[in-house]
Amino acid sequence: MRLIFLGDIVGRAGREAVQRHVPVWRESLKLDLVVVNGENASHGYGLSPGIADDLFRAGVDVITLGNHAWDRRDMIGHIERTPRIIRPLNYPPNTPGQGSHIVSLADGRRALVVNVMGRLFMDAMDDPFRTVGDLLSRHRLGMTIQAAVIDFHGEATSEKIAFGNVMDGRVSLVVGTHTHVPTADCRILPKGTAYQTDAGMCGDYDSVIGMGKDASISRFIRKMPGERPQPAEGEATVCGVMVQTDDATGLAQKMAPIRVGGLLSAQWPDF
Repeated sequence: MRLIFLGDIVGRAGREAVQRHVPVWRESLKLDLVVVNGENASHGYGLSPGIADDLFRAGVDVITLGNHAWDRRDMIGHIERTPRIIRPLNYPPNTPGQGSHIVSLADGRRALVVNVMGRLFMDAMDDPFRTVGDLLSRHRLGMTIQAAVIDFHGEATSEKIAFGNVMDGRVSLVVGTHTHVPTADCRILPKGTAYQTDAGMCGDYDSVIGMGKDASISRFIRKMPGERPQPAEGEATVCGVMVQTDDATGLAQKMAPIRVGGLLSAQWPDF
């Protein structure tokens, strides 16, 4: 299976770039699965139903979220009606929506997509290690599912790396989101799981993690409430990873970073 995961979409610049590139990449890269994190897609804060629909029309299969999942109240009902939008699995029981979704391809192959959130420096959440472990006990990689992708939305690199190693050999890809800066550790772990600590964002890097510089810097200097930062609107860099898996085992055969457009140095898969 050939798949891409794109990091946090931030504002109009990020989502327009994703909507422009995904249809082309689905064809040119012969992609079976496209997953994006959309929790900052609506003006930098949350996801709207309309933006979600635009991303699906562009060829996105699953949208993951994170700590901004409920910034827009209109998502509370919409996520119940739209199983392809998933929020972190380790929210408390009875939280609206689901933390995972299985995509069924036209040829019968199935891919499990999971969203989970870290606990270090984040909201109080259930144990991500246990909750994902419980979920995976109900699926068999390479048998009942041909691929499994986990978006680990978290602040601490140590927690993400620990999680990736615990999941090594059990899923196809563990990729981090939330910090909006792509890390340089794109690799396949010893037991065959593709891993990167953070995919980076799809947004304007002439910013403070996608938001306008002046308002963001003011918050650090003055330590006073002020203007709410708004997304930067320059040319976006689309950041993510591409993975090719073995259908027989569900494990990664190849992995490469993606960085296209904007200010960051370009990276493109060679397979």
